[in-house]
Amino acid sequence: MDRDDTTLRVLSTSDLAGLDITLADVVGTVEQAYRTLAAGQSDNPRKLTVKPADGHSVSYAMLGRDGVRNVVAIKTSYKHGLHESRENQHYYTTLTIYDDVTGLPVAMMDCSRIGSLRTPAVSALLARECAAPDARTALVIGTGTQGRLALPFLLTTLPELDRLLLSGTHPEGIAAVRAELARHFPDREVELVEDLKKASRDADVIVATAGAHTTAAVEADWLKPGAVSILVGHGLAPSTLHRADRVIATSAAQMRVTGTDMADADGNLPDVDLELPVIISGVSKARTAPDQRIFAYNSGLVVTDIALGHRFAQLAAAQNLGTEVALWR
Repeated sequence: MDRDDTTLRVLSTSDLAGLDITLADVVGTVEQAYRTLAAGQSDNPRKLTVKPADGHSVSYAMLGRDGVRNVVAIKTSYKHGLHESRENQHYYTTLTIYDDVTGLPVAMMDCSRIGSLRTPAVSALLARECAAPDARTALVIGTGTQGRLALPFLLTTLPELDRLLLSGTHPEGIAAVRAELARHFPDREVELVEDLKKASRDADVIVATAGAHTTAAVEADWLKPGAVSILVGHGLAPSTLHRADRVIATSAAQMRVTGTDMADADGNLPDVDLELPVIISGVSKARTAPDQRIFAYNSGLVVTDIALGHRFAQLAAAQNLGTEVALWR
């Protein structure tokens, strides 16, 4: 890249929207980030959080380093209007990446698409590692941003799934889930379910992505032997965690901070048996018996955002997308 350190490539929402990337590419990039972290080659410090006393907004800052890509990056996230409905909230997230070999900036970008792809990719990796060998039925709860890509990513890591179930109430969201599935897997169909209890008893893999105001709450008694329930947003009752045979998390520390709504009456959370990076590395297996009911907690690690953001920056540079800004001139 023939440029000096006085310019920065800025990638807007529309720049990133125009980039094509396969689901397999996303999964592979995220998986590599976990392997690198497990090998001790990357750094993922705990994020910083700022929230006013009245709780009207929340801000995060996350710094990390990818030891394979040799890049350092910081992600910021700011959400305003937490007491408002979703359409009245303001949310901004950015990722700024620096090359730790040349010492030059790589890019600054809107991080919303990165997160919308990274999270379902992580759920799909959790499903692959935690699902019973004969898993064939998947249930997705919720039709928001994460619910819409959950099934295509699950089919990417678990192509043997032959029954796809969806629990949702918003017509636009349901249509969006169907559209995304048709775009990536045109030969597959999804069944809309009304009886969540019955659907849960049929499901080998459950991915709960619903919003905070959902009334859906799968109970532990509804789960079949060998089922894995993956929590991304909401849709699982605390019993699915507290009565699980195994508890898996992307990060035990983050689960203790952000998973408090799943605590028991005394405010306690069970211990995490394994973290996903260790499982991805091949050191330990998530499942030790076919009939174990596994609870998996999906919370983001900034190293996965960094790896996927850097991949997008590479694709954008190859197409000369973005705006060069003389920020330091």
